[in-house]
Amino acid sequence: MSTITLYHNPRCSKSRQALQLLQQRGHEPVLRLYLDNPPSHDELARLLSLLGINPRQLLRSGEQEYKDNNLKDSALSDAALIDAMVQFPCLIERPIAICGDRAIIGRPPENVLDLT
Repeated sequence: MSTITLYHNPRCSKSRQALQLLQQRGHEPVLRLYLDNPPSHDELARLLSLLGINPRQLLRSGEQEYKDNNLKDSALSDAALIDAMVQFPCLIERPIAICGDRAIIGRPPENVLDLT
């Protein structure tokens, strides 16, 4: 069985649900508490590649940091958006499950089961 890493926020109900679903299937994922241990720019770039999305698609636009830093500005480069997520990890959509060379956003939480 391959190891699953879960970018997890224990205060987020969707993240807790994704963890519970994985555990019910017999998986004990490695938890990456990304708010306490933010990913680097390179880690986020790799994660985006695994997800097959651009940085804007990973941003949580409802967060205050999104508004305060004018991240809706379409002129911002991908690198600038990634840097913002490194600086303010609360901007990263959650949960994210990674297994090998595949990753998926757990919205809805059942999506993480596609990795099992």
